[in-house]
Amino acid sequence: MFDLSNFVSLYVTKRNTSMFSADIMLYKDELSSRIKGKTVLVIGGAGSIGSSFIKALLPFKPSVLVVVDINENGLAELTRDLRSTKDMYVPDHYFTYPMDFASPVFEKVFRKYGGFDIVGNFSAHKHVRSEKDVFSIEALLQNNVLHAKRLLDLLSEYPPEEYFCVSTDKAANPVNIMGASKRIMEDVIFSYSDKYPVKTARFANVAFSNGSLLAGFLARIQKQQPLSAPSDIRRYFVSLEESGQICLLSCILGENRDIFFPKLESEQMMTFDAIGTELLRVHGYEILECSSDEEAINEAEKLKKGSTVYPVHYSTSDTSGEKPFEEFVTEQEKAEYDRFKSLGVITGKEIPDRNKIERLFKELNEVFSRDTTKEEIIDIIHQYLPNFEHIETGKSLDSKM
Repeated sequence: MFDLSNFVSLYVTKRNTSMFSADIMLYKDELSSRIKGKTVLVIGGAGSIGSSFIKALLPFKPSVLVVVDINENGLAELTRDLRSTKDMYVPDHYFTYPMDFASPVFEKVFRKYGGFDIVGNFSAHKHVRSEKDVFSIEALLQNNVLHAKRLLDLLSEYPPEEYFCVSTDKAANPVNIMGASKRIMEDVIFSYSDKYPVKTARFANVAFSNGSLLAGFLARIQKQQPLSAPSDIRRYFVSLEESGQICLLSCILGENRDIFFPKLESEQMMTFDAIGTELLRVHGYEILECSSDEEAINEAEKLKKGSTVYPVHYSTSDTSGEKPFEEFVTEQEKAEYDRFKSLGVITGKEIPDRNKIERLFKELNEVFSRDTTKEEIIDIIHQYLPNFEHIETGKSLDSKM
């Protein structure tokens, strides 16, 4: 039997235990005192990170857990998973709602509850591949930026004790629109930090999360289809468990306007082709490196006849928005490294200029009300984020396996 958690520990994170377990234990009493008996809202809780956050939070026994997500099937699986896990605490008041957090019906739910003590927002367009054309870019910016402000305005009616919204390492010196949207999102939530505490976290790729390339590897193997991956893109990785824990620590223990990030060294970055090769070897296959997607697809037909030689197509990246490496902190940011064993914290963030943010929102809403272009949107973002250096190749990930 293939053990995914064991594979991640051995070949991806190369850690036998969570890198955040020491901090969880060290601050266990404080986490308990700040979570026990509290009411909790998790938006986007059916996704990989949101559900991992819920599993990290529940042992500290909140009194109410409400989970909102547009993925109805994902909510059903979350509930089955929680209810089927030995010794998993689930509060008596546990409700899931398959709805859009930017919808009028969500506002009704929120006001009916009279707000929540702890709010975690994990709803996001998180893939660089979401940057395709003007329509996909608008949807990305609506979800990650414009709707985030709508939620923050709603929360202001019943200010939470803690508000957390997940960011990304790609927000540091962004080269794609997804990363830039998350960098803007950081400013948007910080602009509300005089109303209630706001925190966020930048962290690495979550190994085998829903929709990730690594999860795609498993699907390809199950369907006997070839693997395709970039050979020159290096990424940090955390496990599913670790992704929930870093968000929990940031949400509950972070100070207002803190940005958490994992203490990972550059030598811990991995390439996707290296992980793909190890995955196939663990499954008992030899590797056949092909020179094109087409060659790999044709060679994959032999798998149906019992071949143990698995075709792959590894190549250098040539799609828009791909950064060759990852970073968590820019040269302009101040970080503390001594507060936690496994986490650094970006501190000293000022409350952003609300007028500047309002101008950005006005410009985005204006261009989205008419015909626009990708280039015009990029120019608007660049005016707000002067260090935004967009990598444009004219090719999307959707054009590749």
